[in-house]
Amino acid sequence: LTDKPDKTQIPAKDFLVKIYDQARYLSTHEVAKRLIDRDPSVFLIDVRTPSEFEEYSIPGAFNIPLENILNKEWKDYLNQDGMDVILYSNGDIYADQAWALVAQQGVKNLYVMKGGLNRWFATIIKPVAPPETAPSEAFDQYAFERAASIYFGGSSAGVESAAPVEKKEVVVRKKKKKAAEGGC
Repeated sequence: LTDKPDKTQIPAKDFLVKIYDQARYLSTHEVAKRLIDRDPSVFLIDVRTPSEFEEYSIPGAFNIPLENILNKEWKDYLNQDGMDVILYSNGDIYADQAWALVAQQGVKNLYVMKGGLNRWFATIIKPVAPPETAPSEAFDQYAFERAASIYFGGSSAGVESAAPVEKKEVVVRKKKKKAAEGGC
């Protein structure tokens, strides 16, 4: 071991502050709205295995398995200026692990979709109507969920998807390198 600090990792104190900050979580509703609005700053990463990804993934998502998340080939994908990288898995555990590994490397604009695909299916793909006694806000949310279900091809409305599943071409926006200081 060396006494020199690793300059690629953020200090432990700063990391502890980040790990307790709940602002890293985005709801399935927030993610769905941004995808429906075709927000160009969203980069959705599924951290499950390739076979799980092939079985089902959110349209437009990119697969980087958790076990490979720190491989050098993915560094530019994860650390892009102007992009919000949103990690998800089946639940929160693997996405949180991926978040912790990547956040330690100093990556900014990094989020976790709260509840993962389990919550995505419960709220977006197969939403449940609120009870008749629910407040009007619950019915507004349910109306959004039904519309999102139709958009993403859920079965709750019995309608074909309005958004054909397409493979998203990923464009990596590399960070600008600073010019070296000093002269010859």
